[in-house]
Amino acid sequence: MMPSHAIAGEETGGDPEHLTRTARHQAQIDPLAALRAPGDPPWDVYLTGTVFLDIVFTGLDTAPVRGTESWARGMGSSPGGVANMAAALARLGLRTSLAAAFGDDHYGEYCWDALARGEGIDLTPSRTVPGWHSPVTVSMAYEGERTMISHGHEPPPEEPAPDCPPPARAAVASLTPGRRAPWIAQAAREGTRIFADVGWDDTGAWDLAGLADLEHCEAFLPNAEEAMRYTGSTCPKAAAHALTEHVPVAVVTLGAEGAYAVDRRTGETAEVPAIAVEALDPTGAGDVFVAGFVTGTLAGWPLADRLALAGLTAALSVQEFGGSLSAPGWSEIGAWWRRVQSLETQNPAALRRYAFLDPLIPTHLDRPWPLRRAVPTIGFGRNT
Repeated sequence: MMPSHAIAGEETGGDPEHLTRTARHQAQIDPLAALRAPGDPPWDVYLTGTVFLDIVFTGLDTAPVRGTESWARGMGSSPGGVANMAAALARLGLRTSLAAAFGDDHYGEYCWDALARGEGIDLTPSRTVPGWHSPVTVSMAYEGERTMISHGHEPPPEEPAPDCPPPARAAVASLTPGRRAPWIAQAAREGTRIFADVGWDDTGAWDLAGLADLEHCEAFLPNAEEAMRYTGSTCPKAAAHALTEHVPVAVVTLGAEGAYAVDRRTGETAEVPAIAVEALDPTGAGDVFVAGFVTGTLAGWPLADRLALAGLTAALSVQEFGGSLSAPGWSEIGAWWRRVQSLETQNPAALRRYAFLDPLIPTHLDRPWPLRRAVPTIGFGRNT
């Protein structure tokens, strides 16, 4: 295996300019700068879903044993759920809008503040629900995997997604077997490019016809097991090709082996190996992967470069606690790129795979303040 880092409560309102300044200040790089023009949608990406408070324990040698007490060497708290992807997109410089319900408890206030004020995410389509308890997930990371326990009260009766989502270049949707989400079709009709992932099919049907909203999507990004079950394939690459009969771009994540993608429209295929890192917590890595792929796609990059950025951002994220606040910004990406180029034993061919980063990252990239990271408590003030 190659060495670590080697390649293998304040509402922001709907002011796009204010949020753009905040996001640019934090991200420092606008990957879509060359493409922006008058009359563009105010938002680059729109999302909707459930925001959790994530409490993550790491440094466990084994799974908790019944009847005993286990002490974790590390702990972090951060917004989770759909917040993982929203923060990852914002940290890559995309103007991000999120529709979600927030509890009016301290957990909800913390999550709102972390996303709106900390990450520059537009929460205009979101709302605070009086008397609703914020959903909570406790995640335990050990042996390279994680076990999660979640708790939440009945969700608000109204969907947080507006009937007519805000204009955006793209939207990320999580498809639910057997159920349509009306906002997806509405957004697609307005010209929004839809990127979709999917969770485990608890029904066991694994029927692509049940993913009715797939017809509105530009790209579908399942993991290898999901892709093979939905297509009946025994090989992840064959599954990716089979999926392009239903969606133009299929991206199949292969875990420690990287990812494989097919673009039916251009005939491109790409396979990028995973980057070897010392993983602390895998929470949210899949969401960060999707955010990287969406960023490269909106920037108009070749398929292989999009896949490489997605894998890189996911790899960097697992070295930090939590999901949303573990997502890397361009400072982390730039630091990694300078680091791997300085290794004398680095494979030149592997370096060429990431050469597309050269014109994007300035030689000296110093962010104005450190990225906010997950901490054991949510009680400290913002500047602590």
